[in-house]
This record gives sequence, C-alpha cells and structure tokens, in this order.
Amino acid sequence: MNRDVEILAPAGSMECLRAAVAAGADAIYLGGTKFGARAYAQNLSEEDLVQAIEYVHIHGRKIYMTVNTLLKDRELNELYAYLLPYYKAGLDGVIVQDIGAVKFIGEYFPEMPVHASTQMTITNTLGADFLKRYGITRVVPARELSLKEIRDMKKQTGLEMECFVHGALCVCYSGQCYLSQALSGRSANKGACAQYCRLPYTLSDTEGEEIMAKKHFLSMKDLNLSENLEELLEAGVSSLKIE
Repeated sequence: MNRDVEILAPAGSMECLRAAVAAGADAIYLGGTKFGARAYAQNLSEEDLVQAIEYVHIHGRKIYMTVNTLLKDRELNELYAYLLPYYKAGLDGVIVQDIGAVKFIGEYFPEMPVHASTQMTITNTLGADFLKRYGITRVVPARELSLKEIRDMKKQTGLEMECFVHGALCVCYSGQCYLSQALSGRSANKGACAQYCRLPYTLSDTEGEEIMAKKHFLSMKDLNLSENLEELLEAGVSSLKIE
C-alpha cells in the first residue's frame, strides 16, 4: 500500500487489529500487558502480540507498541525482558513518554525506532532536537501546538511528525492529567485514567448561581480534523493518528 502519509489506527484486541488492517490502516498501535496508557483495555498477551506482529507484517503493514507511562526505577529493570520477545519478532517501534525509557531502549535495543508520545509535551523545536540526540525518530507534538509550530519543528529537526486527527480529546495539557489521581487514586500517567473530563458537571459562579446545567460535559466533542488534513500534510505531518 503506497501512500505519502501513514494512517495509524489503534487496536485493543486481535479483532480490532484485524479490522483496522482490513479497513486499510498503514500501521497499528497497541499496548501490551505492562507500561501502556490504557491499563484497563483488552491488551494483548505476549503470545498474542507476537502473533499480531506476524499478522501485520504478512499484510505489509507496521505495528507500534505503547510504552507510554512514567516508569519507576524498578520498572526500568523489567523493561528489557518485557521488550525482548517483541524486538526479536520484528516490532516496528515503541511509543514512549518516559525519558529514562528512551535512554534505556536506545542502549539495549539500538535498532528499535522510538517515537516520542504526545505526553512528553514536546512544545517547541528545542525539545524535539533534544530528543533527537537520544535517538527519537518521530515526535507526536503536544496537542496544543499550532500548524506553524509543527511546521517549524519539522523543518528545523527533520524528524517525522505524527498528529492525532480523530478520537477522544483529553482536556488536560498534552494529556498529562492529575485529576484522576487526585480524586480516585487512579493515575493517568500510569495507565489508569478515570476520565473525569467525560463526566457531567454543574458550573456555578462565585455567588452560587448556575451557569451551565449538569447535562453538559467539559469535553464537548471528540477531536475531528477531517477538514484540516491538507493543512496538516502541508505542515509536514507524515502520520495521521486515530485514537
């Protein structure tokens, strides 16, 4: 399948993966049993993920795995054994948030492409250039950036640019939410977001007068950039990501 841009789709199960491939996705991203931002999804076991890599490659597509939570020191020690089977199976890349994990993967899996997750909050060229020195090949810029900022980042670093174009839109800065941890003890940065931005709220002024009825949500609608695809491509984005 030859395209100038990569269409990247998520898969929380083998059924979703097969559907994405059948629908024409150029690449699939998904989580394993650890270190993924969707700890409560139907993530694939080691055996299933190795089979998924083979299945995707048979169909001429790519597969990326999310390692996009913040890791504690003891978890870094588990990363080698966790990634090794997928590395041997030909995993096409990992999507990472933790800078320590970036350095670790670069040292122990030097041929593994590493993509900077949007949760790394890359907001300017200096941040992207810093990561480039650690072997990052692709950046998913912070969602708050303008087209001009993305264009400048691409032009000055030469890195691949990947942007979300459809799906759930976190209301917090670049997806780094602490509300879930504060209210329920479920850390969004450890893959356990309770999605408080999806709940209905009543908004009142300082006098207690209701401004917005409880039927409304903080996140009014999901992200849909279908009308802006041409502008994104012109800015140098080479991978369009669906969530």
